[in-house]
Amino acid sequence: MKITDTIHYVGVNDHKLDLFEGQYEVENGMAYNSYVILDEKIAVMDSVEGGFGEEWLGNIKAVIGDRTPDYLIVQHAEPDHSSSIKAFLECWPEAEVVSSAQAFNMIKQLFDVNPVNRKLVKDGDTLSLGEHELTFVGAPMVHWPEVIMTYDAKDRVLFSADAFGKFGALDVEEDDWACEARRYYFGIVGRFGVQVQTVLKKLAKFDVQTICPLHGPVLNENLGYYLDLYNTWSSYGVESEGVAICYTSVYGNTEKAVRLLEEELLKQGCPKVAVSDLARCDMAEAVEDAFRYGKLVLATTTYDGDIFPYMKEFINKLTQHNYQNRTIGLIENGTWGPLAAKIMKGMFEKSKNITFTETTVTIRSALNDASTAQLEALAKELL
Repeated sequence: MKITDTIHYVGVNDHKLDLFEGQYEVENGMAYNSYVILDEKIAVMDSVEGGFGEEWLGNIKAVIGDRTPDYLIVQHAEPDHSSSIKAFLECWPEAEVVSSAQAFNMIKQLFDVNPVNRKLVKDGDTLSLGEHELTFVGAPMVHWPEVIMTYDAKDRVLFSADAFGKFGALDVEEDDWACEARRYYFGIVGRFGVQVQTVLKKLAKFDVQTICPLHGPVLNENLGYYLDLYNTWSSYGVESEGVAICYTSVYGNTEKAVRLLEEELLKQGCPKVAVSDLARCDMAEAVEDAFRYGKLVLATTTYDGDIFPYMKEFINKLTQHNYQNRTIGLIENGTWGPLAAKIMKGMFEKSKNITFTETTVTIRSALNDASTAQLEALAKELL
């Protein structure tokens, strides 16, 4: 696949993978992207997961013919982008590996690969391939500390490492880029909003017309849309108006309360209510919704003097990813000693700019007139 006349896609699709990074469901597989820049000198941008190394090398050979790559540029040392480096160097031992100092250390740790021909680069360094002048952009903690991005001035292409990526293989058609990109961002990168903001400011000085990420499709239309989303996500802003409700329910009574609240919110004109049963849903999607909307309702039971385990896990995921700038409403259920609201509120003590609704709904086993009235009051307050 041609990106431009002189930049070619040589990545692979993985349909064997069920969990990305051991935790994120990837029903539509995963793409490991790699690119070749053809010029007086040839640069290969990143490698792929080791199980696809032979296919990847074949893709490179199909593009370059009898020529030899001059450079392998390693932007990110994570194994899904670096575990075929050894196979590449066995095929083209004279090629020079270009990367950050930290990346070289990581590659040695991961694969005991210590390239003889190496070029250390840092933020602001350049590399000429002939007509293509590459500028390296340091992107530490987006989402590993060794990451560099690369801007090609000739074709105005940004090779963005893991940024602007998404879940899903490229041979599976998906209409909504943002859905899987959002789940990917908040799961993989979300904690590092400050660092993403820093990189976005660095990139603003470049005339980027195409973004080539290490996962997901090449982006070459309406780039403002993708950049605006990344700015919103990394500044922990509100992307869409609506309410996310995330709950656990043991005997169905807490779920009944959630459904009644959903009905009341929609009746009062809420544009979107996204409901997640944390015991049954893909929790990464629930995290995605919690960050997407400005208001969140958490509903759970008191359980062994604590809160139900799935809710505890969910809140931990939110706080680990720097959840902030949101309004939270609480629904607790307890037959003899409801503690859930107090415990949930305490779990957000270190989170920034969290506002709790004045109304907390307390259910004693099952809904009654008093708790139903509290639900109605909560709906009004949220809106």
